[in-house]
Amino acid sequence: MDDDAEAREIALEQRHVDRVYGRLDVMRRTYRRNLANVRRSGPSGSPQNRSERDAFAAHYEDMIARLDQVENRLVFGRLDLADGETRYVGRIGILSEDQEQLLVDWRAPSARPFYQATAAHPGAVVRRRHITTEGRAVVGIEDELLNAAELTTEVATSLTGEGALFAALSAAREGRMGDIVATIQAEQDAIIRDDVEGILVVQGGPGTGKTAVALHRAAYLLYAHRERLQRSGVLIVGPTRVFLDYIDQVLPSLGENDVVSTTIGDLLPGTSTRLRDEEAVAQVKGDLEMANVVERAVKALQRVPEGPREITIEGVRVVVAPDAVARAMSRARRAASTHNEGRTPFVLAMLEDLVRQYARGRGLDDEDDTSYLYEDVRSNREVRIALNLCWMPTTAHGLLEKLYARPELLARHAPKFTQAERDLLLREPGSPWTISDVPILDELAELLGPHEEAESRRHRLVEQANAREQLEFAQAAIDAQDLGGGMVNASMLAARFAQHGPRLTLAEKAANDRTWTFGHIVVDEAQELSPMAWRALLRRCPLRSMTVVGDLAQRSGSQPATSWRSLMGKAGREHVRQAALTVSYRTPATVLAAATSVLMANAPGDYLPLTAVRDVPRSLITTRGHWRDVLVDVVTSELRGLGRGKMAVIAPTDQLAGVRAELAESVGEALVSPDGHPLRAPLVVLDAPGAKGLEFDVVIVVEPAHIAAASVGDIYVAMTRPTRRLHAVYRDELPDGWPADHDVVSHHAGPRA
Repeated sequence: MDDDAEAREIALEQRHVDRVYGRLDVMRRTYRRNLANVRRSGPSGSPQNRSERDAFAAHYEDMIARLDQVENRLVFGRLDLADGETRYVGRIGILSEDQEQLLVDWRAPSARPFYQATAAHPGAVVRRRHITTEGRAVVGIEDELLNAAELTTEVATSLTGEGALFAALSAAREGRMGDIVATIQAEQDAIIRDDVEGILVVQGGPGTGKTAVALHRAAYLLYAHRERLQRSGVLIVGPTRVFLDYIDQVLPSLGENDVVSTTIGDLLPGTSTRLRDEEAVAQVKGDLEMANVVERAVKALQRVPEGPREITIEGVRVVVAPDAVARAMSRARRAASTHNEGRTPFVLAMLEDLVRQYARGRGLDDEDDTSYLYEDVRSNREVRIALNLCWMPTTAHGLLEKLYARPELLARHAPKFTQAERDLLLREPGSPWTISDVPILDELAELLGPHEEAESRRHRLVEQANAREQLEFAQAAIDAQDLGGGMVNASMLAARFAQHGPRLTLAEKAANDRTWTFGHIVVDEAQELSPMAWRALLRRCPLRSMTVVGDLAQRSGSQPATSWRSLMGKAGREHVRQAALTVSYRTPATVLAAATSVLMANAPGDYLPLTAVRDVPRSLITTRGHWRDVLVDVVTSELRGLGRGKMAVIAPTDQLAGVRAELAESVGEALVSPDGHPLRAPLVVLDAPGAKGLEFDVVIVVEPAHIAAASVGDIYVAMTRPTRRLHAVYRDELPDGWPADHDVVSHHAGPRA
């Protein structure tokens, strides 16, 4: 197509794009007007009327947010069909005022040919056109002719383009994952639209788009099963908080907000940690036997005394008898499902027995009113101590800390662990919690139930934090809009906010409720989860509807994984079906081949074959020298050629702090993010576990042999993060399997001091 013909086609598409955006603006104005009308009606009226107004307001706010978030690249595709129909595909479905379909939602069945049609199996599709926009302007079009037999003269004279997928792959990274909604490939689309029921495990090697597929699947399920999922939401579980920040715009850009994102370290409300245990410790804590250990520890909190205990109340002797304790415990266990909830019926049953004894000691019989005696018995210190010894209320954190600190308790409750394994669990009271502790704490929280005093304290802290936040928001509103003129202060405005009460989003409600159950769970980098972590996730998904994505070859640790079922514990015994992504779109072929060679040389196995769709010149480079001598020069050189892209230095975990300090001193400005998010800086410094799921234009790996010696999965991760170039810096040797025919950069820096 010549330039004039292409310009005409772009102008044609611009007219339709303008029409779609015009309709979007009308929809936004309508929802904003409706919301303003609802708010003007105020909080008066019956409770039912107020509830209806709140529901309408929530609906309008959600719709406004969704329409705002799909602004960018709203229209991205067009299908020309054999019957003459033209069908535009975009982020959401949009109808004209006359109910004409201006834009088809990419998740709708009628949009599926945009992703599934091929030249071999075109179906009704003659041409697929990719439309590239910047803001609201069409800047490019790319065509794929799929059915030449149905080609019309009009279509034949308007074909253009060289491939939307390769254009997206060649673009510089921006420090945030973009959606792939315009370039979903057929094998990816099949997984995205798979059935919602059961656990779908997607094995995908580096660069296959498994994270993007999982997120687009979440968006698709929220569209296709809206009624089922909008009340319960979707949980996204990622490997790190940096990773969650990296992907946080994908689902909103697809118009979906009913999603909670977390790591395993943040899964339990009130507990948040990034600390990782050493591998041997994490293996013990992640073993399913830990569920039995903590169950025994909870049961041990309910103790029938070996003999009777005499207590004197106001000169009257009463007895806490073992048989009475056993009967009270039996009643309590029938009345409550958790330990702490059972304490109240236990105490009430025991008080009945003790009050009866106390009344008789005071000369009263069973026919007399003895209710006034309860306070004497209940408030007696010895009674409280005796009942606590029989049924002690506690918190998950308190009990696990006690278990870790006392070798005799571990020996009693963990008999199936060896002495060496029990020794790995020992730690001083007050030590910080680790990621591996969180599933155990969650198990204990399930068995113990809420501790009223601890919960009340937590709620008070939350309310205080909310009050501070409202006050700060109110003051900001006054300052920004010059409100009040001395008549209104921040406290008054905050109180006004409080009268209406906070309208929590689904995500906010779910994130603060440990017992919340989700309609679907997406787990990324799932190969890193322990059986205990899977147990905690199953607890949050009674429908067993999950999308699990990962790569067994990328698992951290000294022991390679053999199968998904063996990793997933109880989840692996559920209804699990598997799918695979076999095409690597991100990783240059030279780099992928090198990483695969290193993997096979250090951990031979039957790995899923991968095909790279692209290669990049000089994508694999090495520089020899101690990193303290050469790294700054290597980083500086790579930064000069980086342009708008992003670069990562991946170092061994035990050298991470030193590498980061060295670079902060020499190229510190490159480590600074304009908005405070680390991945938006030109340069980031990570270890391999911290780099999981991320991608960069250029990656510099420090001492790859050291990383490989600690974990073959980690060096495989580190080597497969770049889209342009992998540059290794090493002193003595490269890992086994590193190809000999790579580019070598000579370095002439002085010797290390």
